[in-house]
Order: sequence, then C-alpha cells, then structure tokens
Amino acid sequence: MSALPTLPLLWSERTWEEIPGDLEAAAGAALLPIGATEQHGPHLGCGMDFVLADLLCRAVSARTRVPMLPALPYGCSLGHSRRWPGTLALDPVVMTELVRQIGSQAYHSGVRRLFLVNAHVTNAAPLRCALELLRAAHDDLMVALVNTATVSERVRAAHFADAEDWHANRAETALMQAQAPALVREDRIAEADDPDRTQNLVFAHPVNRTSRNGVTGFPSQANAAEGAELFAWMVEDLTALVRRGLTETPPLPHSYDGPAVPMPGA
Repeated sequence: MSALPTLPLLWSERTWEEIPGDLEAAAGAALLPIGATEQHGPHLGCGMDFVLADLLCRAVSARTRVPMLPALPYGCSLGHSRRWPGTLALDPVVMTELVRQIGSQAYHSGVRRLFLVNAHVTNAAPLRCALELLRAAHDDLMVALVNTATVSERVRAAHFADAEDWHANRAETALMQAQAPALVREDRIAEADDPDRTQNLVFAHPVNRTSRNGVTGFPSQANAAEGAELFAWMVEDLTALVRRGLTETPPLPHSYDGPAVPMPGA
C-alpha cells in the first residue's frame, strides 16, 4: 500500500491548466478555510482562528487531494467589541457577500462541492446566508458548512469542557501550543483564566460585558500534548466527512428552478 500524500493541494500554487484536472480527480470539490482576526486574550495571537482553519484544511487536503482555496483571515467578530485592540471585524452582510462571491467564482472555475470550513463561532450565521445564496444561484453546486469545533462529538466535548461560551480557552490554547506555538505567550497563560458568565442570560451580550480580559474558559489547564491529540481528531473527523461528501448526491434530482411534478393520482 502506498503512503498517503504529505503535501496539501493548494489552489494558489496550481495553474489554470492544472486546476480542472485537480477538480475532476476530487469530484469537483474544494475546501475554503475561514477564520477571523480578533483578540484572543492576553496569551494568544489575534490570528488564531484563521491559522487553525488553514492548518486543518492543509492537513485534510493532503489526505483527500481536495484542492484548498486560500484561507479567509477576516470574519464576523463584532461581538468582541473595541475594548481590546487587535480585532478586525467584518460586517455580517459584507461577509455573506464576500463568501458568496468567492463561492460563485470557484463555481465558474469548476467547483461543484464546496466545503466552508469555519473556525470562528460567530461566522456561522453569515456563512449560512452565503450557503443559501450560492445553492439558489447554482443548481448543481452543493455547499457544506462545517464548524471546526463541532465537526464530531469528541471534538465538541473537548472545546466545551471548560466553558459553554468559550473563547481562547483550554482547547484553543492547547491547539496553538501544539500546532502554532509562535502564537502563544506561555508566560501569560497562568493568569488568563476567566469564567463563563453567560449561563441563564436572556440576551446575547458582547464579550466586553462577559469577560474581563477577552477569555472565556481556563487556558491554564491546557498543554501541547492535549492539543496535538485534539488536532489529530479534528483532521481525522473532517477528513472522514469530506470523503463522505465526495460521493454524496442529492436525495432527489429535481431542479431548483423547474416546476413541481404532480404526484401520481393528484
């Protein structure tokens, strides 16, 4: 048995002559890593979310040979407020339109299965809107929205272990300790813990009103070994999901624009 490829298939490194063959070999699939640039407490770099999305999709691309589009480093981070410097947030309407346009352009290059791989929690709403617009505009385009922290139950359990409304917590800190240590300020971790204050609240409050330092959770509990194991789970579970998606077909063949077919006996 031959070894699995070790290098990702990066859209940015392929030529216009090569991309059609890449897509044909991958059932028309492509990965779009999406993150954010935002404060991550006193101990993590502001690029944590897009760095994670990029690293994860590179690993999955290497295993599946699905081309990876360039990572989107900005996201819908308005909830982090302006209390702490570093956050560069997109308006959700702008983000929806940005991803819609990227997806549409990818479609015209031959993509027919688009995986939106999201590593920032509050990107989910604008990304869902982009998904709706893309599939309505392109009848033969299938779009999947995958949130990295909930790609499987074991990954979800690890992320939510120390906080329900987590951010820069044990899981995220451990992931960066293992995969991107340059983003970690080890000397600031011990005093970075801040508990989740969102339980039993009626309203969704911005982070400036729920956290003292931009953290929600207990990064002091993190370690690199735990992060390496969690990242391996994320790669394995996202790879399995992508592989399932490469052979999926719609349950019914009806056109989005076509008229309804009368039921027998109607």
